[in-house]
Amino acid sequence: MKHRQFALAFAFLCFGSATQAQDAQAAAKSGESDKPLYTVVDGYKVDPDTLQGFRTWRAAACDRCHGANQEGMVGPSLIESLKKLTRDEFVTVVRDGRLEKGMQSFGSDPRVMDNIDKLYAYLKGRSDGAITRARVTAIE
Repeated sequence: MKHRQFALAFAFLCFGSATQAQDAQAAAKSGESDKPLYTVVDGYKVDPDTLQGFRTWRAAACDRCHGANQEGMVGPSLIESLKKLTRDEFVTVVRDGRLEKGMQSFGSDPRVMDNIDKLYAYLKGRSDGAITRARVTAIE
């Protein structure tokens, strides 16, 4: 009897973990293809596009308002915001700004707009908890 209970508990645990892993993997997929939105190893090694998103973050000095770890300062925590915003809403906010809240527009900044999908991938990886450090490096 104890073995059967253990086996059932073990199977439930394994199934739950597998389902969570599948959910996390599905969440990291881009909406347009089966290509992952980002790839992360060891919490801070990322694919080239996600690394470019981090570099875009740094070049645009987003940390001045959103904090070096994206946890918010004058501006909101992007770790929390990206849990709620869709990709399209994110692009709209970055492109148009939220002037009434102090968020400037980056619509005329080519280094941001040319890398908007990469920036989204980086910040979404941070928000999802897949990227565990603000500063990332390339997967070797």
